[in-house]
Amino acid sequence: MATKIRLQRHGKKGKPFYHIVVTDSRAPRDGRFIERLGSYNPNTNPAIIDINFDKTLDWVNKGAQPTDTCRAILSYKGVLYKKHLEGGVKKGAFTAEQAEEKFAQWLKSKETKIEGKKEGLSKSQEAAKKAALAAEAKKKEERAAAIVAKNTPPAEEEVEASVEEVETPAIEEAEAPVAEVEETEAPVAEITEETPAAEETPASETEESTE
Repeated sequence: MATKIRLQRHGKKGKPFYHIVVTDSRAPRDGRFIERLGSYNPNTNPAIIDINFDKTLDWVNKGAQPTDTCRAILSYKGVLYKKHLEGGVKKGAFTAEQAEEKFAQWLKSKETKIEGKKEGLSKSQEAAKKAALAAEAKKKEERAAAIVAKNTPPAEEEVEASVEEVETPAIEEAEAPVAEVEETEAPVAEITEETPAAEETPASETEESTE
């Protein structure tokens, strides 16, 4: 009987939750299964994977074929790497102690990566929350300033300035004709000053008339 390691869907619409099971390859996806190996919850970041490592490794060694998604899950949890190391021990490439040491180092590095990812996600979430709070506070301040500006009457200085702007043109218009009059009178005075006196009769003509 050909066996498969596959996901069996559970959960509500939009939030699926999966069981990792061993089934007959001819059985439907959500039908009967031989053994349940663990669970997979993709609704969190990072996803939560709970799996029975020894049972899963035993089924893989027996020839159970995982689906593509299950293969990625088993690789993520180190099941396939463990199988690879056991194959190396059988071939004499290294001892069982060396295989265990390599697997322990791999687990340590994997845990470090996972913790780093969690810290990065938490920091990004905190930064997003702070940015959202700052934007909300800024909007509240702008609204409050708009309300205050709407309810505050115009200042007295602004009213006086507007009155001065209105009165200044009137005064200039009233003074303008006086200046024009002064400008028109000035040439008259100049003409009178420059007008020559009456021409005097020449002395020779007076003498001739007396004779």
